[in-house]
Amino acid sequence: MTAFMEAHVDSYGVEPMCRVLRIDPSTWHAHVRRKADPDLRSTRAKEDERLSKEIVRGHAKNFGVYGAKKVWLQFNRKGFKLGRDRVARLMARLGLEGVVRGKVVSTTTLDKAAACPFDLVNRQFHALAPNMLWVSDFTYVSALAGMVYVAFVIDVFARRIVGWRVSRNPTAVFVLDALEQGLHAGRPTENLIHHSD
Repeated sequence: MTAFMEAHVDSYGVEPMCRVLRIDPSTWHAHVRRKADPDLRSTRAKEDERLSKEIVRGHAKNFGVYGAKKVWLQFNRKGFKLGRDRVARLMARLGLEGVVRGKVVSTTTLDKAAACPFDLVNRQFHALAPNMLWVSDFTYVSALAGMVYVAFVIDVFARRIVGWRVSRNPTAVFVLDALEQGLHAGRPTENLIHHSD
């Protein structure tokens, strides 16, 4: 919020912005004092700055491949006592991340030339009765035998899976099989809306 106020303080002034944002003006003035004099910052903020420098040094020392967990373990070996979530938060703030092994699996390939069907639910996933709105999607699971794809159809009202299929290949056929299973098992009404990405 203070970043927003800093960007617009010249245009609107402090008092009107504090009134609209419903914060006490003393919050803004304390922020300005801390920015002018870094010694007024909290102990945690000062420690975060010190740890951030150590994280950058440790990440660079390991060729930029360590993620939050390995950096956290490295800190623990050195005797630092801090939580893994704190390391992850500081690394995210610094824009640092580790290298992810394995190939990235993409389940959806967007065809920009294809016409996009009209969204009948307008991203409002609520139903007043069973079998009025079904949503479907598919995802992947890494297994010992390789990648396994799972398609499912969910009745929004009951929050129940009405159809599902598993396949080794991400084809349209297995997704349609999940829908077909739902049609046979669920016995939907004629007003059923089926929503999918």
